[in-house]
Amino acid sequence: MILPCFDPATWGPSLDAAVHALSRGEVVVLPTDTVYGVGADAFQPQAVARVLAAKGRDRQMPPPVLIPSVRTVDGLAHDVSAPARALMDACWPGPLTVIVLAQPSLAWDLGETRGTVALRIPDHAAALALLARTGPLAVTSANRTGQPAATTADDAKEQLGDAVSVYLDAGDSPLGVASTIVDATGPVLKVVREGGVSWDRLVEIVGVKAFDEETSA
Repeated sequence: MILPCFDPATWGPSLDAAVHALSRGEVVVLPTDTVYGVGADAFQPQAVARVLAAKGRDRQMPPPVLIPSVRTVDGLAHDVSAPARALMDACWPGPLTVIVLAQPSLAWDLGETRGTVALRIPDHAAALALLARTGPLAVTSANRTGQPAATTADDAKEQLGDAVSVYLDAGDSPLGVASTIVDATGPVLKVVREGGVSWDRLVEIVGVKAFDEETSA
């Protein structure tokens, strides 16, 4: 079902429905600042598997995890470098995903992560309101693999259909482009995908020497 999620004064019942669906291990589509996301409770492996199945994706492409605040990072990651923290502080909430080393003690299964996790805080009031109630959600773009990313709830429903229990509709995505992804698991940063945060902005924050030569060439 598609539920309205435009106004904080009236979106309570819609968020309630999404929270209840997520607690049952179901899949939800939510608005973000970049594009719509399809997600589930990051700590319910079967729910995460449903997200990957909805996208037509296998375990080799694990979903990122959306979090409600920077304070969540240290509970999910370890050995986060100073440049990575600087990017988080400057760009979150916002269209930047940072890949870090996952805490080995976490009881979750996002797929073949090789001990890493991709984290982001979305700059969208409805998404943040949902995350404040659910905690970390495994969320990837709300489209079938190989198809255009959904920028409306209707776009997402057309592609994902009954694989999703609740669609939260907040209108058009503000940015309409995916997040920039930076890999911060090594001794230097590496840009995996350019998106909502420009290369120039990244360099402005941490300097070009923080990145590997291949990225900065």
